Amino acid sequence: MTYTIMILGMAAVTVFIKASLFVAGDRVSFPPLLKEALGFVPVTVLTAIIMPMILSPRGQGLELSVDNPQLAGAIAAILVCALTGRQLLTIVAALAVFFGWQMGVMG
Repeated sequence: MTYTIMILGMAAVTVFIKASLFVAGDRVSFPPLLKEALGFVPVTVLTAIIMPMILSPRGQGLELSVDNPQLAGAIAAILVCALTGRQLLTIVAALAVFFGWQMGVMG
């Protein structure tokens, strides 16, 4: 029951914040520094979600070993993106390394 109340409370706060900005419309203007900082929010949130899955895929501490296909795929993605800058190629290469590594090391 307390989880339900907590989830409903978080949902209400989220809706209130978003609705108030939507209703205020153009009457609210953010300072340029805040606008620039808000541009980094999606990257930061995505990094916070992905990094634990890469570094601790089983949820039991850091796994910086050759038995970690997520780490191998992430390293491949970083290298391909840095060298080419092409998103689709980066995704394909990372997935190929991940699945190849998983089949070779784990299988």
